[in-house]
Amino acid sequence: MTRWFGRRMLKRVAAGGLDLSRVPFAPDSFLLPFRRDGLDPVAELGRRREREPVSRLLRFAGFNVWLVSGHAEVRAVLADRSSYSNDIRRLVPSHGTTAAHSVGGLGLTDPPDHTRLRGLLTPEFTMRRLARLQPGITRIVDEQLDALQAKGPVVDLVADFAFPIPFLVICELLGVAPEDREAFRQLGASRFDLTRGGIGLFDAASTSRSFLLDVVARQRAEPGDGLIGAILREHGDEIDDLDLAGLADGVFLGGYETTASMLSLGTLTLIQHPDVLELIRQDDDAVAGVVEELLRHLSVVQTGFPRFARHDLQLFGQRIAAGDAVLCSLSGANRDPRFAADPDSVDPDRRADSHVAFGHGFHRCVGAELARMELRTAFRAIATRYPELALAVHPDELTFREQSVVFGVETLPVRLQPA
Repeated sequence: MTRWFGRRMLKRVAAGGLDLSRVPFAPDSFLLPFRRDGLDPVAELGRRREREPVSRLLRFAGFNVWLVSGHAEVRAVLADRSSYSNDIRRLVPSHGTTAAHSVGGLGLTDPPDHTRLRGLLTPEFTMRRLARLQPGITRIVDEQLDALQAKGPVVDLVADFAFPIPFLVICELLGVAPEDREAFRQLGASRFDLTRGGIGLFDAASTSRSFLLDVVARQRAEPGDGLIGAILREHGDEIDDLDLAGLADGVFLGGYETTASMLSLGTLTLIQHPDVLELIRQDDDAVAGVVEELLRHLSVVQTGFPRFARHDLQLFGQRIAAGDAVLCSLSGANRDPRFAADPDSVDPDRRADSHVAFGHGFHRCVGAELARMELRTAFRAIATRYPELALAVHPDELTFREQSVVFGVETLPVRLQPA
C-alpha cells in the first residue's frame, strides 16, 4: 500500500504538485510515532530512538520525512528558530471558495505573522488573567462530579467527565454562546484523526473554521465577554476575521481534545496506581508534581507540528535536504531513558519539568498553564470525592484511539463506589 501511495503521489506532484488535503490515508510507515501498546509508545519507537534518535521515516512525493525521537534532539529542533518553517501552505494549495479553506493558525505560521498573532493571544494567558478562571473551573468540575453521582454507580468518565470539563472551560474562555455550544462540541476528535489522511484532517479544519468565522463576525458587531470579544475590543483594527478565527481555532484545538484525553487517560493511570491516587488525596501540594509526571508519561499529543527544512543541514549525523519534513515525536522524547530514568514507570517524585508534552520553543502551547489548572483541579477533586474509584471492566476491554495525533481512549467505564 505504501508503494502504491508513493507512486500515486509522485504522479500528482509531476502533474502539478502535492495537495495533502487530497491524500486519502496516511502511509503505514508514517504512523509509527502514533502507535501505542496500551498506554505506552510501541517498542519499535524506542528501538529506533536508541539506534538513531534522528531517522528517516519515509520518502514520498519527492521529499523525505524525518523522525526525531530523542529528548535532547527534539528540544534542539523545536528551539531552532532559523532552520525550519512551519508553513505548510505549499503542500495544501488553496482549493476552496471560502476563507475557511485557508490554512492558518499559530502552529502552521512562521514569523513575522506568528509573532504578531501570538502577541495578541499571549496576554490572555498570563497567570494573572488565568487566575480569574479558577473559580469557574472549580465550579465546572464540581458540577460534573455531581452529575457522575446522579448517573452512577457505573459511569463513562470520557463522556461524563473528561470531555465536558475542558469543553465548558474553552466555551467560557472564548465566549461561545450557549446556543452555539452543541455544534461546537461536535468539532473535536475528527481534527486529529489520521484514518482518512489529509482529506479528513483538512475537511474537519474547514468545518471548524467556518463555525468560528461566523462566531467572530457576530462578535465583531457585538463583542462578547470571552477571549474573542476581548481581542476585538482591544485589537479589532489590527486583526481580520480569518486570523482571529484561526487563533480561536488554535485555542479550541489545543485546549479541548488534548485536555480531555489527559483527564481520561490520567484518571485511568491513577486508578492503576492507587498509591499515587492516595497521595494526591492526602497532600494538596502533591498534585502539581503528579500532573507533570502524567503529562510526561502519557504525552497525549504524540508529535509536534511538522517542520520543513529551509536549507540543507546536518541534524545529529543525518543530512536533511531543503524542503524535507521533520517530525518530532513528543511521546518518544518523554520516554527517552537519557532524559528520565526508568521512563515507563509513573514516579510522582520525578522532577522531569523539561518534558515536551506541551512542545518547546516559540511554538510551545500557549495554553499550557490553563491545561495544568484544569488537570490539577479535576484530579484532586475526583480523588477526594471518589476515593475508591475503580475500573468497571477488565483493562483488556478498553479501546484506544488508533491513528490519531492526540492519543485517547474511546470510553472509560468506572465504578464510583465498591459494588
